[in-house]
Amino acid sequence: MKKIVLLGALALSAFAALVQADDKPLRIGIEAAYPPFAFKQPDGSISGFDYDIGNALCEEMKVKCQWIEQEFDGLIPALKVRKFDAVLSSMSITDDRKKSVDFTGKYYATPAKLAMKAGAEMKDPATDLKGKKIGVQRSSVYDRYATDVFAAAGAEIVRYSSQNEIFLDLASGRLDATLADSVNIDDGFLKTDAGKGFAFVGPDFTDVKYFGEGQGIAVRKGDKALADKISAAILAIRANGKYKEVQDKYFQFNVYGE
Repeated sequence: MKKIVLLGALALSAFAALVQADDKPLRIGIEAAYPPFAFKQPDGSISGFDYDIGNALCEEMKVKCQWIEQEFDGLIPALKVRKFDAVLSSMSITDDRKKSVDFTGKYYATPAKLAMKAGAEMKDPATDLKGKKIGVQRSSVYDRYATDVFAAAGAEIVRYSSQNEIFLDLASGRLDATLADSVNIDDGFLKTDAGKGFAFVGPDFTDVKYFGEGQGIAVRKGDKALADKISAAILAIRANGKYKEVQDKYFQFNVYGE
């Protein structure tokens, strides 16, 4: 009888611990300087597709989101030292990053593009960019591609902590081009007053070796339980219409991709 009581007490204790764990917020790292995926409102609050998708996922998983801002190049190091539990910040799923973190399934996929002065000739980016200054966000997939491909062709790669800084220097003439996500360039620059006179040039850049399998949510290496839980939530919000509701707030196309 005592054994039964003891087992019952242990079961209740385990259940209580599980409930308590579920009550803990999901701490999510984000860089809030990447419109339309994440940006600051005039009152200082965070907005954007990444932010809204994250909140939808937390609602689906019945946990509270706790958002923690971090510059992009510091997101993975901060995740590793447990500053947060996950990174939801338009991070491409690449083999190189998989050495450091684990990923959920993708939650969107868009190609990379070059933006330059309208009318610029770009038949072969690997050769036509010789002598040009190209701005990229430090530690991004665009940085890696530009370093391996464009720098080898004679381009000068200039690295920045945020894409917004790149847009400022491109508009002022301190850069000749930027390589970045096509949607971010379009919404964050080309559709703004600062982007007048600039345009996309050249092809889409989609090499899986560099640009990965789409954008996913990173968790610490080995945290399969959390990755699986978030992946299931991504599928759930795509099935119940919540994903499309968030998507349609920001885009007029299928941002999830194929």
